[in-house]
Amino acid sequence: MKKHHHFIIHKPWGMISQFVNPAKRKKKLLGDLYDFPEGTMAIGRLDVPSEGLLLLTTDGKVSAEIRSSKFEKEYYVQVDGQITQEAIEQLKTGVEIAFNGKKYVTKPGKASIISDPKFPLRSQKIRDERHGPTSWISITIKEGKFRQVRKMTAAVGYPTLRLIRVRIGEIELGNLEVGAVKEVKNLTSIHSNMGNSIF
Repeated sequence: MKKHHHFIIHKPWGMISQFVNPAKRKKKLLGDLYDFPEGTMAIGRLDVPSEGLLLLTTDGKVSAEIRSSKFEKEYYVQVDGQITQEAIEQLKTGVEIAFNGKKYVTKPGKASIISDPKFPLRSQKIRDERHGPTSWISITIKEGKFRQVRKMTAAVGYPTLRLIRVRIGEIELGNLEVGAVKEVKNLTSIHSNMGNSIF
């Protein structure tokens, strides 16, 4: 029986969540972080300007399972402006966004205002404070349409400035350093709430 490998990484800003660059532009790829075994695939993606938790595996079944709607994905999002509780309630209940050229209403999820999580500064500076206040919020969803979280905050009038995925299921980004890669025994422990360690 083939032994599979599983990894968690802290994807940096500006990196493509792939091993091959489709546009041939000078962008960093996942293979620049670590010598991954052949057949390793990213489980879902984070777009180029997004950061945070990304899971990788050589097991296609695990990939399909985690990409399903069974698992929560939590994001910390810095938005432009002082977000209101009314906007938070809209994010919780679902907002209308465009997806594949059609209107789509997001499924209900979780949202709350949080204090600044104090992540390390990224390589491209966030816009200057002189342009007005910003807020940090937590958004948790079980779906993952293209650029969904960014579209959701824009739909309620607070464009995303920075987006960091901090949790998938039971797996948390924690204090994993930016660009760090950690091989784990399995990712299937997030299938249950038994509290089993993945390390």
